[in-house]
Amino acid sequence: MPPKPRITREMILDAAYNIAREQGAEQVNARTIAARLGCSTQPVLYYFDHVDDIRQEVYRMADAFQTACLMHLPEDADPMLAIGLNYIRFAAQEKHLFRLLFQSDSFAGQSITALIDAPELMPVLAIFQQEAGLTLEQTKAVFKTLLMLVHGCASMLANNTMDFDENEIIPMLETAFTGLITAMKMEEMPQ
Repeated sequence: MPPKPRITREMILDAAYNIAREQGAEQVNARTIAARLGCSTQPVLYYFDHVDDIRQEVYRMADAFQTACLMHLPEDADPMLAIGLNYIRFAAQEKHLFRLLFQSDSFAGQSITALIDAPELMPVLAIFQQEAGLTLEQTKAVFKTLLMLVHGCASMLANNTMDFDENEIIPMLETAFTGLITAMKMEEMPQ
């Protein structure tokens, strides 16, 4: 029976993910992964033809982690507020992963509308739609505007040494949510 491999594909991906999380995705390469695992680059290159293949897997892992963080909704919380806060909190706490997911030109050639129409976003939109009492199209219009506000806050925190203060952000988000939903219901906001 051949010996069990010392370094596995999963170990390589875990090491690459942790490097991206701690140092940034630009630091993910065969040498840094090998150093993290205490091996040569040979096992890394055995399992993956190109470092870009590893980076794509790391992106998928980061996306799954971010989605889990985003959808962690306390029972007694306003789901729209909780999702917005979770997005901002993720950026503040996981700066490198946030940059990988949302500031690495991963959406090249797409419009904001295309992003909002993505099937992966439907669970979030469904929560917003139910909470706001809007049609799906109205919900998408409100969400598009809210996304810009929330993403702006998140980007500020991910790219600067700033303090994340939920007590400062919550009233701003509540005002924006309430105002946009009210405006949409009054049909004053263009879709």
